[in-house]
Amino acid sequence: MRTFLVAALCFASLAAVTHAQDTRAVVEPKVPPVCTRLVASLTADSKGGFVQREDHADTERIQKAIDTCGAGKAVELAMPVLKDPVLRNPGYNSFLSGPLELKDGVTLLIDKKVTLYASVNPADYDVEVDGKKLGLCGTAIPRPTNLPTFSTNQAARPKGGCRPFLSIRNAKNAGLMGDGVIDGRGYHQLVGHDYSWWQLARKSEPHDDLYFAPKLIVADHADGLTFYNITLHNSMNFHVSVGHTDGFTAWGVHLQTPTDKTQDARNTDGIDPGTSTNITIAHSWIDNGDDNIAIKQGVSHMSVLDNHFYSGHGMSIGSETVLGQSFLLVDGLVEDHTTSGIRIKSNVKRGGPVHDLVYRNVCMRDVPIPIAISPWYTNKTVEPFADPKYTGDKIPDYKRISLENIYSETPGDVLISGLNDEHRTEVTLRDVTIKGIKPEQVHVAFADLKVLVPWTNIPFGAAAKLNPSVHLQMSAGNVTTPTGGLPDPCAGKFVPMR
Repeated sequence: MRTFLVAALCFASLAAVTHAQDTRAVVEPKVPPVCTRLVASLTADSKGGFVQREDHADTERIQKAIDTCGAGKAVELAMPVLKDPVLRNPGYNSFLSGPLELKDGVTLLIDKKVTLYASVNPADYDVEVDGKKLGLCGTAIPRPTNLPTFSTNQAARPKGGCRPFLSIRNAKNAGLMGDGVIDGRGYHQLVGHDYSWWQLARKSEPHDDLYFAPKLIVADHADGLTFYNITLHNSMNFHVSVGHTDGFTAWGVHLQTPTDKTQDARNTDGIDPGTSTNITIAHSWIDNGDDNIAIKQGVSHMSVLDNHFYSGHGMSIGSETVLGQSFLLVDGLVEDHTTSGIRIKSNVKRGGPVHDLVYRNVCMRDVPIPIAISPWYTNKTVEPFADPKYTGDKIPDYKRISLENIYSETPGDVLISGLNDEHRTEVTLRDVTIKGIKPEQVHVAFADLKVLVPWTNIPFGAAAKLNPSVHLQMSAGNVTTPTGGLPDPCAGKFVPMR
């Protein structure tokens, strides 16, 4: 009977994995042939400053090259190559640009040792409304009363704001590639102001003011978009937002904000897909000031494969889940010093259905909350362990979540909760270990938990904070801790950021 049970469970797990992932056959991308090679003519100092004035920009020549390149080719940003070996590297390794827009089938290729810096003049990013720039970019305003925190009423958001640094809109099969760097200069003082993008964000936090800072990259209706080996540094706001897109691949992306760890970079999410399908993020390195990956509403069929996370808020879903998230596979993730590990966050003001998620082969170290599956999001870095009693009709509902081969080398809290008996959270656990976890670190409510061989060491049955209406099903008696001296499955996995 037990053999049949285990076989049936394995079959069910394989079936879940088959559906919970990108439906494309994703392979390592290739760099397309070059249509135009642009040579750097600027030099930046270690703080992203230029000897030339801020308006000495490369925007026009880069955009012209993109516009005239043609599909299937790349615009290359390169260092000068001189015939005289003595003069081979005169120090020109930088480009300075305002907002750029990729076109159908065109790749922006940034060579090794080359950095494309973003302008710090807010006027460059101002959005025009009815042919007029409103001057909001680089400023903050009190939050309107008809746009409270967690509001989904986008019509109430003031018109104007900031354009992103790099846009990919209504363009198929575009790309961003190369071993070079895009630096958003979020740390740099803005033209006409005495603060940086990051300082603006932090000053706006206490009263939840609306502040206007550009995102580094925004893609919308960008089917077939590919990022390959590119490095993204010091974003002003979110690094990458992708919406309304079928087919997005990020392979070998290196993302770090801030690069100077003495600085503070609020609200600098790593990669945020929303209202999209068929997404793969693979072999990437993410170290930033907010969610490392935040899956927004309306995302299905997504694979997150063999990635490393460092500073940040973890592998997140939400907080917006109104349109739902489904069919996600996270496999081979290493999280080192993130605030949370596996994180699903929403509340009754912006919740919805989340289902068919598989997390497996995840290693964590110094993660205070290795597992946080919560309908109680309060706009904080981590979730509370109690219902904040918000009111609303957008209900978070979490179903068919599988945790397999999850290992945390250090103790931390586990939060698994549904909203109420009508909206229970369903989680299956197999081989889940949080070393050193204590009963008082287990927070569960309105949850259906199924523990499969080879079990978990999370003491659900003895949890001091076991809340009402928790159903715990064991696949083999009441054993909750694996026996024997098992090897550390995460040995050698924790390596420095690249």
